[in-house]
Amino acid sequence: MSKKDSQRIEIIARGVCVQDRRLLVCHTKGASNTYLPGGHVEFGESAVDALARELDEELGITCRVGAFLGAVEHTFAQHGDVHCEINLVFAFDLPGGHAREAPPSREDYIEFQWENIDSLAASTLEPSVLRNLISSKRGGGEGSWWGSTFSDGE
Repeated sequence: MSKKDSQRIEIIARGVCVQDRRLLVCHTKGASNTYLPGGHVEFGESAVDALARELDEELGITCRVGAFLGAVEHTFAQHGDVHCEINLVFAFDLPGGHAREAPPSREDYIEFQWENIDSLAASTLEPSVLRNLISSKRGGGEGSWWGSTFSDGE
């Protein structure tokens, strides 16, 4: 990978689905953290379309992507490489799902689980600033979210 490629900023579409005070999160098998469902926005694709596509690929569902909730910039190290991303976060509904059972994943390397909204502060949800944003606003309300894991803060 060239230096230019390694210094790019990735655009990620993520979704918040809350049912019965529980948040749907994704987990890469073998990793310690969780994250919101979604994935990379492809060139020429809208963030809404990217999230709908990713939810179909990961869960096998056709869903309606709802309101834009906000954005979170995030930097982290993975396998010795520094990554920077902008997460565009939207609400979505899980048709036919309920927070008593984790929906099955269509991809072998990930799994889904429900996290209690009231326990997010102690969770492993990344980017970490989402823990407070989701707990305090729970997908609605006064304005868009903004958060950052960069050193200059939230």
